Amino acid sequence: MNEITVFIMGKGYRVPAGLTIMKAMEYAGYRLARGCGCRGGYCGACATVYRLPGDYKLYADLACQTPVQDGMYIAQLPFTPAERPAYTLGDLKAEGQTLLALFPELARCVACNTCTKACPQKLEVMDAVQASLRGDIRGVAEFTFDCVSCGLCTMRCPAEISHHHVWQLARRLNGAYLTPRAEHVQTRVAEIAAGKFKAELDKLVTMTKDELVAAYKARQIEA
Repeated sequence: MNEITVFIMGKGYRVPAGLTIMKAMEYAGYRLARGCGCRGGYCGACATVYRLPGDYKLYADLACQTPVQDGMYIAQLPFTPAERPAYTLGDLKAEGQTLLALFPELARCVACNTCTKACPQKLEVMDAVQASLRGDIRGVAEFTFDCVSCGLCTMRCPAEISHHHVWQLARRLNGAYLTPRAEHVQTRVAEIAAGKFKAELDKLVTMTKDELVAAYKARQIEA
């Protein structure tokens, strides 16, 4: 078996080549009760920093997606402690100053682009910051659609911007106020509210597990 040496939290281990950082940590005996979620690159829970031998740079990535390399020094970050102001979405307006009013640290951005370099999703994070400053809520939501809220950009930001909380608010405002409503969804919601499916739902509640499995397998699937 082709093995390499990695250093996890300062201690050296021999692990099989080709593993992700997460799998290498588990192979080395670490029980990941924190900093481990979907294992598919969607939840952002496994933010990790590492260095490579002979390289001065500090790299940041997701442990479930990043292969180990020989001589890699690894430190996992269980979460990002970033402040999020309290707000009620229904009391906010999708207008220019909303993001800046709740997150005034946005104005401290020095356009260093460190946030973009730290993003494991390769998002244009600084462009999203600039869109926030312009009050372009729809633009922020589009720039950050694939953000997994790992917080690595916030950790590297000299202006201490809570990026992922800003993006979350922008996407909420965009979804609540700026995105056109799908007519078929509104129709179905009205049907549910009117009780159109109540009899079917009541029947499902009384079914046994075997009956539910049989009903699921026999369901009609649209072409």
